[in-house]
Amino acid sequence: MIDGTDRGFTLGDGLFETVLAEAGELRHLAQHLSRLTAGCATLGLPAPDRDEAEALMRRALAEAALTATRAAVRLTLSAGPGGRGLDRPAAPQPLLVATAAPAPRPDGPARLATSAIRRNETSPASRLKTLSYLDSVLARGQARAAGADEALMLNGRGELACAAAANLFWIEDKRLCTPSLDCGVLAGTVRARVLAAAAAVGLQALEVRAGPEALAGARAVFISNSLIGLRPVGAVDGRALGMWDGLDALARQSF
Repeated sequence: MIDGTDRGFTLGDGLFETVLAEAGELRHLAQHLSRLTAGCATLGLPAPDRDEAEALMRRALAEAALTATRAAVRLTLSAGPGGRGLDRPAAPQPLLVATAAPAPRPDGPARLATSAIRRNETSPASRLKTLSYLDSVLARGQARAAGADEALMLNGRGELACAAAANLFWIEDKRLCTPSLDCGVLAGTVRARVLAAAAAVGLQALEVRAGPEALAGARAVFISNSLIGLRPVGAVDGRALGMWDGLDALARQSF
């Protein structure tokens, strides 16, 4: 039972991480917990104990009978109970919980539809996995209604930002481009590994500010997160895109 005064429930005050588990292995867990710790510092929350967090996640996998398959394990940190209003208690008592669910691999290239909902690049929350994800929920809903799989989100300046629940990449000649964090982009764990691995497949990695027209001239576009890995984009707003035969090699370097 959720406490009716829990700030994660009433205000979206908290953070989460979603970790891929394969045959019981929590993939890149240290990277996820480091991002969670950094997010806590930004929000002014006590960071969770890493051993406790891992134990909760492993227990969630076991209780869901998912230790032998592919699963998504979500670790949620709420700011905990508080009174009415915005002000936190002087000594917050965060709540840490973990859940697990099956995570089948996505099927085929993604189709993106540009959402009317914008990322707020001026907000620190745009670069964190906060419990307030309503913009992404609504953007995904718009994309589904348009017959697409995922939303393409711009920021308030009209620049490329991300998908509703994934980072965005495109290839221009020998350059691998992705929106810079100041575009209102989550510092994705896969995003970081892809940028680090680009040179191994002959690409120069660039973090840029660009408008949506950049995708029209791209050799290929793909999206990434911890559960889908690197997924090619087959179309944006109904316009077909080319495929890049080096994506599997980049994925192997990144995972």
